[in-house]
Amino acid sequence: MRYDTKRWKEKRKHILKLDGYLCQVSKWYGVRKGATIVHHIYPADEYPEYQFCDWNLISVSDDGHNKLENRTTGELTELGKSLQARTVPGIDWRKKKNEYAI
Repeated sequence: MRYDTKRWKEKRKHILKLDGYLCQVSKWYGVRKGATIVHHIYPADEYPEYQFCDWNLISVSDDGHNKLENRTTGELTELGKSLQARTVPGIDWRKKKNEYAI
């Protein structure tokens, strides 16, 4: 996945705006923290068909991203795998929070 393309930069901005520029991982713990990163719940390299889907993208802080992904290996952490398991492909968790809460 190339993160320097116009398409990605626009999608990233869109997702951050959707999430109110707040780290969604921090919100799980009752903490308000700014988000600067957009994380792929289903990794873009493994699931290229999902790389630009809103439901597959989540705004996170640097700390939040580290909780979801091992930044050295690129592998999902246990929390990242748990988030992936709770995310139903094609279902926008932002709109279905009560039914498909992540």
